[in-house]
Amino acid sequence: MNSLKTDLMVDAKGLACPMPIVRTKKAMNELEAGQVLEVQATDKGSKADIQAWAKSSGHQYLGTLEEADVLMHYLRKASNDETIEKKHPHVTSNEELEQKLEARKNIVVLDVRESAEYAFSHIPNAISIPLGELDERVSELDKEDEIYVVCRTGSRSDLASQKLTEKGFEKVNNVVPGMNEWSGITSNLTR
Repeated sequence: MNSLKTDLMVDAKGLACPMPIVRTKKAMNELEAGQVLEVQATDKGSKADIQAWAKSSGHQYLGTLEEADVLMHYLRKASNDETIEKKHPHVTSNEELEQKLEARKNIVVLDVRESAEYAFSHIPNAISIPLGELDERVSELDKEDEIYVVCRTGSRSDLASQKLTEKGFEKVNNVVPGMNEWSGITSNLTR
């Protein structure tokens, strides 16, 4: 299996509660908003502990993978992206996008979340280009396509939609509220 792209890895193997959380908190302070942390632990209780800590601290718990006896937890550091004012004029709801996908409309779904977020849950056939890589990877997209941009809340996708429009893409729609409230079909690492 390909390893997920993370910004920092914490080794908490062999440590019991509360040490995986203590190390996770310390490592999270070293990250920039939006970066992804991997925590490797062998304590089976660490999954519930890390999920609860992420929720209480406002960080995003992405998921946990298990390999042999090691649990690999993935978290994204909270950012203020939920409070960024939306500026892209063309906005589509989750429901509208889901209807277009069900009708098999010829559209492109661009997911601009971090690769670890995408790996744990994404719209089938969505193209993954994290917002921070969009400028260098924009050539992977066709300016003639009708593009629906998704992220977790609609904020990163708003910024990506603005960037694409500035680069000459004319059929770009920001999907709001995004994957945080997506109820349609998803694919992930385990399916």
